[in-house]
Amino acid sequence: MTGTRAAIRYAKAILSLAKEQKVADAVNEDMLSIKNTIAENEELKDALQNPTIKNELKKSILKEVFAKVNATTDGLIDVLIENKRIGILAIVAEKYHALYETEKGKETAVVTTAVPLSGSLEKKVLAKVMELTGSEVTVENKIDESIIGGFILRVGDLQYNASIAGKLNNLKREFINN
Repeated sequence: MTGTRAAIRYAKAILSLAKEQKVADAVNEDMLSIKNTIAENEELKDALQNPTIKNELKKSILKEVFAKVNATTDGLIDVLIENKRIGILAIVAEKYHALYETEKGKETAVVTTAVPLSGSLEKKVLAKVMELTGSEVTVENKIDESIIGGFILRVGDLQYNASIAGKLNNLKREFINN
């Protein structure tokens, strides 16, 4: 994912500023709104990524769509526009939320599967991850049919790949190396 490292830096900076101004909760709500709005609106996502659209137009679109955000969030949008990095706004919002949750002692376990998790399986994954991490965890299920079967579990910086595609890639590497 391009821009992830920069997005983490922006997210850390905005979280630090929001905590300093004692508006971290309000900014977190804004970030969730931004993340969800951009994810649900393909036209907005394309407009932010499009280099032929002038930054002033992008800024006016964002100011209209997110008119009721906190001043700190509004400042982030201005800085991203000014630095010509507005294309990573959704990633910054996602990373901010993750950092905010981590500071609150909550983790998000991302489970990537080929098919949606059933309720009982999601509860088992949640219980196991809570046991391993010792912190409050929420489970987010991503669907990726390319993994064929199995799952990929990611909690923070840790990743466990038990997917069929991962095992096939390991087998392929073994054959190539031998």
